[in-house]
Amino acid sequence: MKISLGVKLRRGPWGGGNQFAQSLANYLEQRGNQVSFDLSAPDLDLILLMDPRDRGNSAAYRDGDVVRYLRRNPGALVIHRINECDERKGTKGVNQRLEHANLSADYTVFVASWLRELYANQNRINRESIVILNGSDRQIFNPGGYRRWTHREPLAIVTHHWGGNWMKGFDIYSRLDDYVGSQPFSHPIAFTYIGNLPDGFTFRNANYLPPRSGSELADSLRQHHVYVTGSQFEPGSNHQNEGANCGLPLLYRNSGCLPEYCAGFGIEFQTTDFPDRLQEFIDTYDIWVERMPAYPHTSAACCARYVELFETLLDRRAELVRDRSARLSDWERLEWKTQPVRQANRVARKVRRLSSQLARRLPRLTD
Repeated sequence: MKISLGVKLRRGPWGGGNQFAQSLANYLEQRGNQVSFDLSAPDLDLILLMDPRDRGNSAAYRDGDVVRYLRRNPGALVIHRINECDERKGTKGVNQRLEHANLSADYTVFVASWLRELYANQNRINRESIVILNGSDRQIFNPGGYRRWTHREPLAIVTHHWGGNWMKGFDIYSRLDDYVGSQPFSHPIAFTYIGNLPDGFTFRNANYLPPRSGSELADSLRQHHVYVTGSQFEPGSNHQNEGANCGLPLLYRNSGCLPEYCAGFGIEFQTTDFPDRLQEFIDTYDIWVERMPAYPHTSAACCARYVELFETLLDRRAELVRDRSARLSDWERLEWKTQPVRQANRVARKVRRLSSQLARRLPRLTD
């Protein structure tokens, strides 16, 4: 198979989409497939559209580029991997934008069942699709070196995020910061946060580490006992997978994809009952840690499902190509209607970026 993945790979700490693309590319190449990250090859079999929004930081191409490519190579199949929603950061327009882009695709992959239901309930994307859960690389994120809690030292709690948006769970992490100072539980706790922070936010009592990735991140996670995630409306995150595959049982919020990924491997909490659930975790840690070797969400399992899907879709190529014409016509009508708005948004983003750069330079210019 000749496959294009629509992402610009980055080195070092970056978001989960980058890690997914790297794992999938390696998995495909190890099995004799050809992988690229652009649309230059004239004879691609499959295109995995990952982020069609007008962003330059991670997207290799958008849906308009895919539609133009299909005019040159109509035999290529397009799979749209949806891993985003407005609910995650309180934005507007993301769901609508992905609905538009999805018209360019022959098939859809959602990274969690709740995300598929979200789009279906909004009457945005209701056609044939599949859910493939994300997973982390067990060659890096594994329990080798993880030391179980002996109950003689503070229970070491950790989390990590690349994004510094408040909805990543900072209402919960702020409370943990307070708990480290007040120690209201039956046993002392410690808390470490790894990653980016919201603008202006600092911890008073917790340990803070800057963003890490790969083996350095895995080593840091294994120095703790419990992984907590308070993230809200996560489309299909990978951070909990990295913690769990390092052997840490999970304390997770009942929100977004987290129950689907974490159920059976820790304790779920609501915003209102977090202290009670943390105390319950302290009391039952030994039960949960025994379950962690069976945690199923690995990159190998995830990639195997993608390869299985790719092969199944190629067997249906003639049918899928035949059924796309009306959908592409709908895409072109929407493209024509929304193009002026997107162009205005691009200009506005550029103005904001330039204004921010100028604001940072002004103090130096006036010294």
